[in-house]
Amino acid sequence: MFFLSLVQSVFAQECPNTNWDTSNDWPSVAEQILADKADAVSALDAYAFTLTGEDTERKGIRTDGLMVLQHGEILYEKYGRGFSASNKHLLWSVTKSINSALLGRAVQEGLIDINQSICTYLPYVPSENCAITPEHLVTFSSGLNWKESYEGEKNQVSSVLAMLYGEGKRDMATFVATHDLTHQPGQQVSYSTGDAVLLSAVLGAAVSEQYDERYPWTLLFEPLGVKAVYERDIKGTYVGGSLAYMTPRDMAKFGAFYLNDGCVGDERLLPTDWVPRSTTPSKYYENMDACCEDGSISGYSWWLNTEYEPVGNPKDMPDAPNLYYAAGHWGQYIIVIPSWDVIIVRTGDDRDGSYSNNTMIPLALALATEPNTESETE
Repeated sequence: MFFLSLVQSVFAQECPNTNWDTSNDWPSVAEQILADKADAVSALDAYAFTLTGEDTERKGIRTDGLMVLQHGEILYEKYGRGFSASNKHLLWSVTKSINSALLGRAVQEGLIDINQSICTYLPYVPSENCAITPEHLVTFSSGLNWKESYEGEKNQVSSVLAMLYGEGKRDMATFVATHDLTHQPGQQVSYSTGDAVLLSAVLGAAVSEQYDERYPWTLLFEPLGVKAVYERDIKGTYVGGSLAYMTPRDMAKFGAFYLNDGCVGDERLLPTDWVPRSTTPSKYYENMDACCEDGSISGYSWWLNTEYEPVGNPKDMPDAPNLYYAAGHWGQYIIVIPSWDVIIVRTGDDRDGSYSNNTMIPLALALATEPNTESETE
């Protein structure tokens, strides 16, 4: 097949030489950073780990783990509320960025065409939804009639709660696929855990001839040296929108994988254009008059802190550099800052909106060495 051979030839490119080889443990210089920058460490500690009231009240900033890394070294690592470096943490929607990486792995292996109808892979999708492609799903632009809401909503109101805990929980992908369209695929970007779960089903079908049900480990987790838990529904579909678990150190490996352009050592696992496409505003925003009231804008299921003129989008975090990040409910983050060669990982259990990355990131960067450039580059 011409597409497959083209993919394999074009994407067999060299990998960059960096400090971010995920096959090795990174050294910690945290004690030296504490000695050299005690005030900065104290400021980060005070912001991230100061609890408000009793922990059981679930008020204020509730950090479970926080890591700051630069140039392949650990500058800071601290845990709270009974967590440690060995505890796997529920990632919630950080799982969507992992799902995106698995899609990139399938593309690199020549097993999927992101511009082909999902009906090629899933026979149960209604014909009227066959215009949806894997690219639409990874960019949240399927056009399906989906309501993404959480606390304070009943299953009958919230599509995502109905999928995870209600009528759709036994076969989540079919539940998503049989929703009606509100507009044609690609016309609007609308955040959807349903799109991510449907993409998981497409991925499972696309790789099934070559890989068994453990394909997330074979294709991604094991090459990265990551020990993950990844839940499936009763039908066997991985819940690619929310239900993966990793330690903060393994989350950092996943961030390093992207900072290293989809390579592990000198082995390329993602297509050469995958990380740039993942971390650039989705082309489907250009079909919208306006978007993103909270400043959030995405690529291939990664969130971006960048201005975006086509829809007048400001930076989500004005006090932070340009960056991209994976984000999950209640305060889970993998933050990648290429201009600083920095990765920040944060896990938590925030419930009231007190926590702010716009505040935390400058405090974390105070521990790092500033880049020797006059202006940011990506």
